[in-house]
Amino acid sequence: MHPLPNVVPGALDLPSTARLEQGTPLHHRPRILILYGSLRPESFSRKLALEAQRLLEQLGADTRLFDPHGLPMLDAEPATHPKVQELRQASLWSEGQVWVSPERHGTLTAVFKNQIDWLPLEEGSVRPTQGRTLAVMQVCGGSQSFNVVNALRVLGRWMRMVTIPNQSSVPKAWQEFDDAGRMKPSAYYDRVVDVMEELVKFTLLVRGRSDYLVDRYSERKGAVEAVALAAAAGVVDAALNQTEGA
Repeated sequence: MHPLPNVVPGALDLPSTARLEQGTPLHHRPRILILYGSLRPESFSRKLALEAQRLLEQLGADTRLFDPHGLPMLDAEPATHPKVQELRQASLWSEGQVWVSPERHGTLTAVFKNQIDWLPLEEGSVRPTQGRTLAVMQVCGGSQSFNVVNALRVLGRWMRMVTIPNQSSVPKAWQEFDDAGRMKPSAYYDRVVDVMEELVKFTLLVRGRSDYLVDRYSERKGAVEAVALAAAAGVVDAALNQTEGA
C-alpha cells in the first residue's frame, strides 16, 4: 500500500534548496509600498510611515507611500475609480509592504481596513499581495498596545503575505515626534529601524522566489485532475465518433 494513499501522484513536490537557488535574479532595488491609516492633518501613523520611508530608502529600497485621501469606501464607487486603480497598481508593483495604523477602539482604523478591502485576493491569474513581504506597525494615543499589530498579522496572513517576525508599537505617539514631524531618538525609534532593516532583508530573500514559495499542492492537485478529466473526455469523444462512423 502506498504510504500516502490520499495524495494525488504527480502533485506532491519535494522542496529543495536547488529550486530556491533557481529563483529569478533581480537587480532593481527592493520595491516597498507603505500604507497608513489616518486622514488627520497631524496623523501620527503618517509621520511613522514617512519615517519608515526615509529608513527604507537609506537601506536601498525603492518606495511608494499611498495617500488614502480620496479613496472611496468599498463598493461606493466602481473599481475603475482612479484612487482604487492607483492603490492596486502600487500593490502589484510592490515586492514588500509596510502597514501602519493607529489603534482605534482596540483595533485598526476603518481608513486602513478600507485600503486592504480594495485589494482583491485574486484578479484573473494575478494576486496583488500573495508572496509579498510585510512589516506591521502601530501608533497608540496612550500606553503601549499590540492589538493593531496582532490584527494586521491576521490580515496579512489572509492576504497570503510573508509577514516578518519583528514589529513596532509606538505608545503615546504624540510624545515621540518633534515639531518637524521627525521621530525622536528612543528605544521605540530603534525598533522601527530594526523592523525596516529586517523587512529589506526578507524582501531580498523572498523576491524572485515567491512563485515557488507559494506554489501549493492543492492547486497542483486541481491541475492534475483537470488534465486527467480532459483526457478522459477526449477518450469518450473518440469512442462516440467511432460509433457514429460505424
